[in-house]
Amino acid sequence: MSLAPAGRFAPSPSADLHIGNLRTAVLAWLFARSTGRRFLLRVEDLDDRTFSEIGNRQVDDLAAIGLTWDGPVEWQTGHRERYDAVIEQLRGDGRLYECYCSRKDIAQAPQAPHAPQGAYPGTCRDLTDDERAQRRAETGRPPALRLRTDTFVGTVTDLVHGSYTGIVDDFVVRRGDGVTAYNLSVVVDDAATGIDQVVRGDDLLSSSPRQAYLARLLGYPEPTYAHVPLVLNEDGARLAKRDGAVTLGEIGVDRALAEISTSLGYTATTVDGMLAEFDPARLPRHPWIYRAN
Repeated sequence: MSLAPAGRFAPSPSADLHIGNLRTAVLAWLFARSTGRRFLLRVEDLDDRTFSEIGNRQVDDLAAIGLTWDGPVEWQTGHRERYDAVIEQLRGDGRLYECYCSRKDIAQAPQAPHAPQGAYPGTCRDLTDDERAQRRAETGRPPALRLRTDTFVGTVTDLVHGSYTGIVDDFVVRRGDGVTAYNLSVVVDDAATGIDQVVRGDDLLSSSPRQAYLARLLGYPEPTYAHVPLVLNEDGARLAKRDGAVTLGEIGVDRALAEISTSLGYTATTVDGMLAEFDPARLPRHPWIYRAN
């Protein structure tokens, strides 16, 4: 049975949502509801630096500002079998290889011929069995698993940025500590739940060509992307706790909604009111500079 199209918001519960996260959540909700899609909420809690109590607070904050979603909240830790099955599929297809490189190793390695700057140099791509055994003994740590791709770049079409071309190298699909990597888990989860519209901060735009490549490789539909501008502090850096009152508990629901609405050029102070004014073509194309005082 096919699933009805959906959009989503998928926070990582490593810290309470700040005004920038809430603004992105509102935009994801507006995009989905304005196009008749379902809206889903997924807590991305695979990493051991995330906490269920923070995830619960994030869910409560999203409900407090008036967002609604269809069906129960999904927690990634409840679906590890999804990722394991896909990894085994890719392994069976000969698409994965073990990688023993540290970040320092990658930074110091010569760049692969014709590869764009920042692409994985392919150090572990063609190791023999003996060479892999030697690397395993030398490093003393479990290897990551990388996807063996057949290109260096990929292009996606984004509703905010237009055509975007970025790196598609041999990216990690499972880390050395056994945790499924972001680029695989989000693709698998989106396909499993019918998500065909991905709205998120534009700091994640560079990951979209890798994810679109993996979706095509697995036979999944490629979603529609919309990467919206971030909220920055007065120094032009990403908003963080050190910038003062930035979380919902600190600024309150009414102020948060009013400021989000104003930043988008709306007059409404509820998400339902913003939906009536929503026009994706009129969205701001530049970051919102947030002043906490």
